[in-house]
Amino acid sequence: MIIHLVRHPPVIKSWQKRCYGQSDPGLSMVGRNMVGPLVDRLAALSPDMVIHSDMARTRAIAEPLAQRLGIASISAPLWRERDFGAWEGKSWHAIYRMTGNAMDGMIDDPCHFRPGGGETSAELVSRIVKATSALPAVRQVVVVTHGGPIAARRMIASGMDYAALPQYIIPLGSICSLDMSR
Repeated sequence: MIIHLVRHPPVIKSWQKRCYGQSDPGLSMVGRNMVGPLVDRLAALSPDMVIHSDMARTRAIAEPLAQRLGIASISAPLWRERDFGAWEGKSWHAIYRMTGNAMDGMIDDPCHFRPGGGETSAELVSRIVKATSALPAVRQVVVVTHGGPIAARRMIASGMDYAALPQYIIPLGSICSLDMSR
């Protein structure tokens, strides 16, 4: 099976440079303008299934893609972004002012550090293992999701450890394909 992981395009300006994790801001004008070309690229792959995290910013791609393909888009909350707890909605700058280098705990202490009281890196990775296991056996699936889940899935596929997690985050509005049959 090939999984085409799609990171949603940019969110509305008032949420950019903020920690939004499982909050649900919509797409910015730039993000909305990216939807059509993304749908065109993804439709050309002829996926058998379209899954999204159930957030507005992922549905904005999954629903028009599924409609174009004549299939249903499936909501799968396991593919949501990391839960950042009390950090959500705060600017990254404010979080840094409040916590200093504590956010390094996402990498340095992946089993215990809870950003804002939310989800540990190990819990995020475990959730993405479960989400991947729940995928039906199809030839190709598009999963419209977020930076954290994509990085987790790529890290798992590479066999690397948590220190590599940040290098596996792809740009907003990008596609990364993984061949799971290897």
